[in-house]
Amino acid sequence: MDITSATVKLLELERRAGGLRIDSYAVRPLREGAVVERRIRDKREVEDTLRRAVEHAQLRSRRAVVAVPSSAAITRVLSLPASLSDDEIEARIQMESDKHIPFPLNEVAFDFQRLGPHPRYDDQQEILLVACRQQDIETLVSTMEAVGLETVAVDVEGFALERVCRDLRTSHEEEGDSTALVDIGANLCAFHVLKGGRIVYSRDNLYGGRQLTDAISKRYGMSFDAAGRAKKRGGLPDDYRQQVLLPFIDTLIQHIGRSLQLYYTSAGQQQVRRLVLAGGSSALPGFAERLRAQSGLEATLANPFAQMRIHSRLDVGALAADAPAMLTACGLAMRALS
Repeated sequence: MDITSATVKLLELERRAGGLRIDSYAVRPLREGAVVERRIRDKREVEDTLRRAVEHAQLRSRRAVVAVPSSAAITRVLSLPASLSDDEIEARIQMESDKHIPFPLNEVAFDFQRLGPHPRYDDQQEILLVACRQQDIETLVSTMEAVGLETVAVDVEGFALERVCRDLRTSHEEEGDSTALVDIGANLCAFHVLKGGRIVYSRDNLYGGRQLTDAISKRYGMSFDAAGRAKKRGGLPDDYRQQVLLPFIDTLIQHIGRSLQLYYTSAGQQQVRRLVLAGGSSALPGFAERLRAQSGLEATLANPFAQMRIHSRLDVGALAADAPAMLTACGLAMRALS
């Protein structure tokens, strides 16, 4: 379950011989303000929307994986003695929590994972520590329970993206190259640089599909909801492309270019040669072509389902249209099968 500021996205995967199969999926819109910065503000609205998604999807499983936003999670890589057991690592983290977690320990949920031996010290191991407020976990779990789902894992949005992006890597990527993931949501254009399947740089721009909807609403005197429907279904006046769509796309490309330059200025040790476009507005007509022409980089739409089979009862065309917006949901579903 991927719960964003604009939609609820549900994806059910099954591991079968030969790979993964998509058994069901659903995308349902949320009322504005129900989720703010990926945190639930109107629990009843989110629950009602989730119920509609679950009913439409006709789920076979009741096991769910959800995510807290990356901004709500604290991640640290710790160096600890290699001899420590899991119980000893947990006790050590609790004892030294004030060094790593800026909240009282009784308000925090945390987990850890061994990353392997320390690259420089043979007697040390690296431990990935992840923590967030317990309240964020409880809100997500109780929301799932309200619609009859059992939460089997709470992930971090960035980890879900990394998981699915590792499958999107191309065989012709050269050593030292990086890929930029441009995730265009309703309110944010998130720019992530990935190296070796890991996010090494992130930046958010306050610009997304909602600005296009606003522009349509103002230009043609529509309500916001009517403008949103017209944006998806078409049928707008002949001047829409020149007067509304292309100015939006050009501004979006400027934000992406600025993020790319800031990456090179602050952290860019590897050359970005490829842009992967994700999110609800990534498939706007002419966007990828215009971005390629202005940036000089390869720009492709993300398709996390390219190597997956699809259940015969699903609408393949609708699924393909929604695919670029389903990266986080796909990464979360993969988490339950890993």
